[in-house]
Amino acid sequence: MIDLDDLITEASASGGSERANYQLFITRLCAALGVPEPGMSQEANARNDYVFERSLDYQHPDGSTTKLYVDCYKRGHFVLEAKQSARREAQDLRQSDMFGSEARSRKLGHAKRGSRGWDRVMRAAYLQAVDYTRHLPVEHGYPPFVILIDVGHVIELYADFSGQGKNYAQFPDAQSFRISMEDLRDPAIQARLKAIWTDPLSLDPAKKSAEVTRDIAGRLSIIAKRP
Repeated sequence: MIDLDDLITEASASGGSERANYQLFITRLCAALGVPEPGMSQEANARNDYVFERSLDYQHPDGSTTKLYVDCYKRGHFVLEAKQSARREAQDLRQSDMFGSEARSRKLGHAKRGSRGWDRVMRAAYLQAVDYTRHLPVEHGYPPFVILIDVGHVIELYADFSGQGKNYAQFPDAQSFRISMEDLRDPAIQARLKAIWTDPLSLDPAKKSAEVTRDIAGRLSIIAKRP
């Protein structure tokens, strides 16, 4: 079992390229949450229902095909796209002498956090992930969730429970769709992520509303039968 506090500390201090870190982060996050981790990719793509780098076929109008790769995919649950933004490391740079010959060798990621560039990167990642849902095998349908991860910074959640993939909106709302590393300490956030990994449709507000309506109707029926 991975300690969530240790994961938050390590991930928050990470940097560089998402390809160097995102699989490790997702694997450790799954372990910390107690949910299944992605499996190894199979030669038969039809068996790759929960893997990293899930390949998809993009069919061009001229009949040619381009391979697309989803960072992490779980059939019936989510399409996940990962990035890693640049941390603000002025203090580190001032102390660069202690790092020797590689002191100036840096991989700073896609854009500085909090900048307009970062907003553009995350928007592009969202559009890319949504586009992936349109190229999934027909029999897979549209997953209810699109997840964006900026490794060591935030997790963004988008949902469309219609099964049509036409409106992946911020989930549960515009104020709470973005989860910081520190937010991961919140049991309610942990429960939300666990549900996405194990029973995503349980988070459908329409389903919850129907359950509440049935409960109220049942209670009123009991009251009505009382003498």
